[in-house]
Amino acid sequence: MKANDSRQFDLHPVDQHRLTTLCGQFDEHLKHIERRMRVKIGRRNHHFRVEGETEHVAAAVEVIRHLYRETDATDDISPDTVHLFIRETGFERLPEDVPYDGSVTVIKTPKLQAKPRGANQQKYVHNIRTHDINFGIGPAGTGKTWLAVACAVEALKDEQVKRILLVRPAVEAGEKLGFLPGDLAQKVDPYLRPLYDALYEMLGFDHVTRLIEKSVIEIAPLAFMRGRTLNNSFIILDESQNTTREQMKMFLTRIGFGSTAVITGDTTQVDLPRGENSGLIHASGVLSKVSGIGFTRFEARDVVRHPLVQRIVEAYDSFDGGSATGK
Repeated sequence: MKANDSRQFDLHPVDQHRLTTLCGQFDEHLKHIERRMRVKIGRRNHHFRVEGETEHVAAAVEVIRHLYRETDATDDISPDTVHLFIRETGFERLPEDVPYDGSVTVIKTPKLQAKPRGANQQKYVHNIRTHDINFGIGPAGTGKTWLAVACAVEALKDEQVKRILLVRPAVEAGEKLGFLPGDLAQKVDPYLRPLYDALYEMLGFDHVTRLIEKSVIEIAPLAFMRGRTLNNSFIILDESQNTTREQMKMFLTRIGFGSTAVITGDTTQVDLPRGENSGLIHASGVLSKVSGIGFTRFEARDVVRHPLVQRIVEAYDSFDGGSATGK
């Protein structure tokens, strides 16, 4: 068993402005150190207390001291800077898988409280809250996107993230929509409508409009993500079965510090050109055993729309299975 330790120390010279810069808005920098180094940090003015495994405590104390020295030369400590200092210690730890214990949870948004239905939806929400990257795979009507948006709104409300990004691949924006006026974002806007509808239901139309104007909420085609690094964000990639392998890898490598990503899709409804492999199907095979990534697989019995939808899904599954075996 590894030894636990507790260490108290003070930062000098005492400067309230520098201490505020060190801690970050709403103590986000200290929380990042806690999360990534598996320690607990207490602070009262310039007095600090760090608890955890002995080696981690020593490393976390050094990170805090180094960051405080940085504040002598700058008024802004970025999450990237905190992350780099943590990595230099060699004691960074990714979140470990937290088994779902069967407890019932509720998602609280400004306009409604969402209670996931059934064990799979409950597990899905649990995974979103305990993993930085999550996959929700299954048929339409199982609540994959709606619950992900609810979790994103809750995280924004609770100031766990600074913005929400809702993303879809622009498969439908090729030849089918090429004749329509407007740029790529305007062409695919109708296909993003389910995301808008979910936001309106949870935040209200006026509030959503204001947040979009301030870029706190961004709804965009997947192509717009290339070259970006997304920090302190809640990112949802919807309809991900229509990503290519290259697009999926590009999206997953955009995820930055303090961000959560949820990737949803239905592997039975791939609209990619013939011969093009789905990035979602490929990623579910490549990443399914990677620790720290959550997977929730929904089935027909998880459908929460009209009762006939579940029967339709089951009928198609049965027919496709029979065709595959030559029946």
